[in-house]
Amino acid sequence: MSSSSFGSINTALTALYAQRRGLDVTGQNIANVNTEGYSRQRVDMQSLTGSISPAMFAKTAGVGAGVGITDVQRMHDEFLEGRARNEHATAAYLTDQSATYKSIEDTFGEPADTALQAQLGDMWNAWNDVANNPQDKATRSTLLEQSATVAGGLNSAHTALAGQWQQNRTQVAAYVTDVNTTADTVAQLNDTIVRATSGGLPVNELEDRRDQAVMHLSELTGATASRRDNGVVDVIVGNSTLVSAFTTRKMELAGAVSMDTLATDPLTLRWADTKTPVAAGGTMGSMMDTMTAVIPHLSAALDAIAGKLITTVNTAHAAGFSADGSTGLNFFGGATAADITVAITDPDQVATSSGPATLDGMVATAMADVGTSTTGPDVDYRAMIGQLGVSAQASNQRGDIQATVTQQVDAARVATSGVNLDEEMTHMLTFQRGFEAASRVLTTVDSMLDQLINRTGLVGN
Repeated sequence: MSSSSFGSINTALTALYAQRRGLDVTGQNIANVNTEGYSRQRVDMQSLTGSISPAMFAKTAGVGAGVGITDVQRMHDEFLEGRARNEHATAAYLTDQSATYKSIEDTFGEPADTALQAQLGDMWNAWNDVANNPQDKATRSTLLEQSATVAGGLNSAHTALAGQWQQNRTQVAAYVTDVNTTADTVAQLNDTIVRATSGGLPVNELEDRRDQAVMHLSELTGATASRRDNGVVDVIVGNSTLVSAFTTRKMELAGAVSMDTLATDPLTLRWADTKTPVAAGGTMGSMMDTMTAVIPHLSAALDAIAGKLITTVNTAHAAGFSADGSTGLNFFGGATAADITVAITDPDQVATSSGPATLDGMVATAMADVGTSTTGPDVDYRAMIGQLGVSAQASNQRGDIQATVTQQVDAARVATSGVNLDEEMTHMLTFQRGFEAASRVLTTVDSMLDQLINRTGLVGN
């Protein structure tokens, strides 16, 4: 079979179609240069050959039949995407931990003249003033005021911790709904992608949306993803499957509704079907650790400090005698940071002395010495604040390091899948020149055919 002039028209026409498709894809990339989660696309072209198995005695000129579009490829690296999910999950966990410790540090406000450590110091100084002048009612009144300030500081610290715990629980409950909804979205996209692929339809934008949803799940729960041969993505949280092809499992938050009931009603993030715990990472993992470990530990330490303060002061105070001869009275009421109060309201009932008939101030002196004791509540409080500072600093340092790692991974992802306007402009000019050249070929062939059809045989007439 010899080469045909009409074959040249087809060759030029395929070139026009291919270059136009290239321009369309380039325009799509440029249009989505600022679209979050968009992966740039590239046209794959392939030369069209003539007959691969020509018939017997047939002839061919050996020239191809033009160009065709084999695929519009999504520029995407699955390995980088998987690593990014892991790094974003870790970054989300550490970011929330840093925010948690920052909020707790703000709660205690140490060191400051108005913080609990300074309030304890003022109370012990007030005991010292009473020891120096036990008969002065004004100094005893000041002592009661300073002691009430300490009790109020402990109450406020407990309330702030309980409030932060409650905020976390409310937020985790909202995140549970978000996770369940996003998981449904991933399952629906899986179904749509499989159907579209089987019908020969493009799915690049759908896969971008799915990857974005999976990344969101990774940041919330530390989820990972596994891709099947048919294009379906399964999502795994811990060692359990959240999304399996077109079906999902649901999470739920169960247990304590306040920090004070946590000891008797443990808080659990669990699977709704099996009631087994969810080994979550990411932001939700951090918040669960905060509610089940960090805040309860600090609250218990604060209760221990309040308990030691109550026991120490009450033991000495009950053994002493006040100005009106009273004895056996407790100075503080309550047992924890949540309920500690000053039980005495009358300054004349403050026990200051060791005997009923003397005002020697021995009890007040003993109380003043508690502030400098190596086994007193102040030492325990300073140790708690010191440990809090160390934990916060460590969390901040790990967060800073992780942020750098995450940025590096994201930069690698952008280099692979991000849209570069300079590169797209180059592609646009390339496809434009290709289209113009194909058009010129088509015009030239048209002129040749006009000469052949309309002018051949006219010479000599």
